[in-house]
Amino acid sequence: MFKDLFFDLLTKHRTLVLAGIGLPIGTIFDTVLRLRNLYYERIASAPQEHAQRVASVQDQVTRWASVPEAERKPMCTDRKTWMNLSTRFEPKHTWHRIKMSGLRDVLSLDIEQQVVHVEPFVTVGQITRYLLPRGYMLAVTLEIEEATVGGLAMAVGMTTHSHKVGLFQENVKAYEVVLADGSLVRATTEEHSDLFHALPWSHGTLGLLVGLSLRVIPVKPYVHMTYSPAYSQQEYCERIRELACAADAPDFVEATVYSKDRAVIMSGRFADVETTEQKQKVNEIGRPTKPWFYKHVEQFIDREGEEYIPLRHYLMRHNRSIFWVVADMIPQGNHPLFRALLGWMMPPKIAFLKFSTTPMVRKMTFTLQVFQDIVLPISAMSAAIDKVDELFGMYPLLIYPSRVYDHSPDGKSGGGQLKPPRSADRISGTDYGMYFDLGVYGVPGPIKAGKPFRTVHAMREMESFTQKVGGFPFLYADTFMTREEFGEMFDLSLYRKVRKTYLADGAFPDLYDKIKPEVDVFAVLEEEKAFPV
Repeated sequence: MFKDLFFDLLTKHRTLVLAGIGLPIGTIFDTVLRLRNLYYERIASAPQEHAQRVASVQDQVTRWASVPEAERKPMCTDRKTWMNLSTRFEPKHTWHRIKMSGLRDVLSLDIEQQVVHVEPFVTVGQITRYLLPRGYMLAVTLEIEEATVGGLAMAVGMTTHSHKVGLFQENVKAYEVVLADGSLVRATTEEHSDLFHALPWSHGTLGLLVGLSLRVIPVKPYVHMTYSPAYSQQEYCERIRELACAADAPDFVEATVYSKDRAVIMSGRFADVETTEQKQKVNEIGRPTKPWFYKHVEQFIDREGEEYIPLRHYLMRHNRSIFWVVADMIPQGNHPLFRALLGWMMPPKIAFLKFSTTPMVRKMTFTLQVFQDIVLPISAMSAAIDKVDELFGMYPLLIYPSRVYDHSPDGKSGGGQLKPPRSADRISGTDYGMYFDLGVYGVPGPIKAGKPFRTVHAMREMESFTQKVGGFPFLYADTFMTREEFGEMFDLSLYRKVRKTYLADGAFPDLYDKIKPEVDVFAVLEEEKAFPV
């Protein structure tokens, strides 16, 4: 009975639970993690023991392989489901978990080669703390501190620097992977190149990642940010393309769309702050008492502006409000009084949010909210925003431009899970097309208005549109496709070949089985058919 009451409290009074319980507990939890991380980074860091930690993983896999085939379960890491950033809850209790959580060290930095060697459970926050004082950052640095570099490498990552360097996978120089027979391989463009190109988007279904070599870039301590309003869809679509494709493109490009025809375009360049005038324009946007970044940007909807933002503050600019997702969880979170009193506790820790998610809450978030990152050719930007407006009627929307490279041997298939850019979307004289991430986060307009809404129907229509224009969704979010539709959206030819070559069939879950939601999508689809249109 107590358990039922507890779950009922978590379901019906989630905002109160998050603000009154989640923030304090999350803060304590975060403090413990920070102290633990400080201990690991400053005292217990043992890069020299990397080989022993990898050997332990190999030993566990070898023991798994010695079990009769009929008794084996597919392998996965021992990372808790509620600790990752995916919206879904993987059924790890049905798989064989390999202990790997000790792989969390930054191993070395090669300044000459501009490469950092890390273990997979190093977080974005950790690697940023390590690199920035040394004058570097990852070429693709996600805005959420809790993300792990291994998770990004096996899934996908994109930032506002991606129009220059592409997706996270383009900046991986080498993967160290333990295969299903316990052997260790190093995959690069020269050795095990088939595995190298199949690992991104594989979500841990080809092997166990135990090490990474990642590209870093030299940086300056500030970002000189320029804010430019746009008052028509055509204006901001054209301007974003121009900035992203320019020969002297800014270091950072993004836009926040506040309505169908109004947006703020942001362009930033690495900078030093030396003059008195520059110092007067410094804005430490990451301080707890500062407005959430997207609300700060909104003030430039009617005027242009510029400022200098400390680089770490810029890189983590969306962390406190998790873009604008927290606004639906804690509506008062951006109020000046809330920020003054409780802002230091923000954001609610993603691990706690997932830990406190009951099955009923999970189904509610599945049907009453949208959390999607969709990558589309930049030529489809106007049509995509029209489609989101038609289907969901929700704003703001996030736009990040990014290169998507063609790694296929023949320009058609076999270069990884992403299909090659269509010829119309390629940048002339290059091997890449210019795409953009469309971030759709929050509660659809009809639901906010108290109307019945067919969320799954709308998402499936959005997925159909995405495939039609040659795009693809990030797979950390809920997928609404059938297995057959998933096979049409992505190019699985190399993936399936590599599964066989490297003995992953049966040893690791299939990709579709790994990324499909635990909620029955098609049962919900049937339920929605009873809703009034």
